Amino acid sequence: MQRPRHFSMLRDFHLADWFTLANAFCGTGAIFAAMRFLQEGVVRDLLVGMALIPLAFIFDALDGRVARWRKSASTLGRELDSLADVISFGVAPAALAYACGLQGGWDWVVLSYFVGCGVSRLARYNVTAEALSGEDDKVKFFEGTPIPTSLLLVVLLAVAAVQDRIGTNLWFGVLHLGPWQLHPLVLVFALSGSLMISKTMRIPKF
Repeated sequence: MQRPRHFSMLRDFHLADWFTLANAFCGTGAIFAAMRFLQEGVVRDLLVGMALIPLAFIFDALDGRVARWRKSASTLGRELDSLADVISFGVAPAALAYACGLQGGWDWVVLSYFVGCGVSRLARYNVTAEALSGEDDKVKFFEGTPIPTSLLLVVLLAVAAVQDRIGTNLWFGVLHLGPWQLHPLVLVFALSGSLMISKTMRIPKF
């Protein structure tokens, strides 16, 4: 009986899986960049983190194409893709939003709701992908908006950062509701999360 080799799991990864891991790497880097900005206050760090999200989007788009090209799609690859997407398009945008100034108590609730919606959306997709696929075993449409659409939120935050409309200068100001603060800008995250978990919205997958 052959003994398992060290790092044998990594040796078994397909080419597409490495693109997926690059997606996760970009998302993790964006989170670290947000943390660094909160430590040192250098806007360039924040913008670098935001720039990593479009790069993650590119890797996310490529991994599926590479898997189909190499005919190497697998259950492991699908799970890896979902986990990477949670980091890059769920947690990272929320961390960047927090770094930009969405730090009130109600903002925390909304950003946590956004991440929860993203996780739920990916879990539902993994469970229903087989049922939604057609005769060619390819999913024809998304139920709810795909989680990578959160890239649009990051673009919005990047515009705010470039215009110095972050921190105390956030668009739409701040509201005091009970014991906590709410920045109205955070409601775009509530809308994005709600669209992700919609059961009635169907978006064709190209």
